[in-house]
Amino acid sequence: MRRSRLLYVPFWVAYAFLYTPILVLVVMSFNAGESPYIYEGFSLDWYGVLVQNAKIREGLVNTLIVAAGSTALATVLGTLLAVGLARHTRSRALDALGVLPAVLPDLVLAIGLLVFYAMIKSTLGLHSVLLAHTVFGMAFVTAVVRTRLTGADTSLEEASMDLGATPFTTFLRVTLPQLAPGILAGALLAFTLSIDEFVIAYFTAAPTTPTLPIVIYSMVRFGVTPEINALATLLLLVSFTAVIVTQRMTRLTESLS
Repeated sequence: MRRSRLLYVPFWVAYAFLYTPILVLVVMSFNAGESPYIYEGFSLDWYGVLVQNAKIREGLVNTLIVAAGSTALATVLGTLLAVGLARHTRSRALDALGVLPAVLPDLVLAIGLLVFYAMIKSTLGLHSVLLAHTVFGMAFVTAVVRTRLTGADTSLEEASMDLGATPFTTFLRVTLPQLAPGILAGALLAFTLSIDEFVIAYFTAAPTTPTLPIVIYSMVRFGVTPEINALATLLLLVSFTAVIVTQRMTRLTESLS
């Protein structure tokens, strides 16, 4: 019993190391003073200052546009790629290429995309960031949906085809309902990653269309303020909400299917 309890010590130490700075950040976002290190009382003033910041509002709008567009494209393309790899090909090389953007370092992928845009002489802006995040998010959607496909019942698809349904009808009415939890989880994962992603956006965005992470980076270069803590707290809330919604909706779709 003593040995089993001692095994929990590294576990809780690791959790404390990971989450204590986040907890301090959240607490300091409600600081009444201007110092990000000395707590001087509870206040919501910095959240009001955050709302009035035009640069942050612009970065947030750009980020939401990129995240929504790239998530839609990544979900459709990633789902089709996962089905194609699982049902219509048996190539390890193609399997590896499908998830390669997810395992490549962000810096390598960002430089590669920037070189590609330069080769085709494309201008940089929200469209370039959107396409870059689509490539990045598509790999995660493919991986999640591919995992879901391994547990799908192929006999239902075979029965649908034997009863005269076309491949397209079978895909819509049999395959997609089985993949719905994985597609939803992949879409929310792609959306969350797009909101938080900095390196790829930094290399592929134009100076006139910064995303929110780029705006945050430009602000923290001059020091961390309670305003930054407030913004980080809101982003943390969005991430936690996305995770909870993903879990709840995945369970709901699994029970309905």
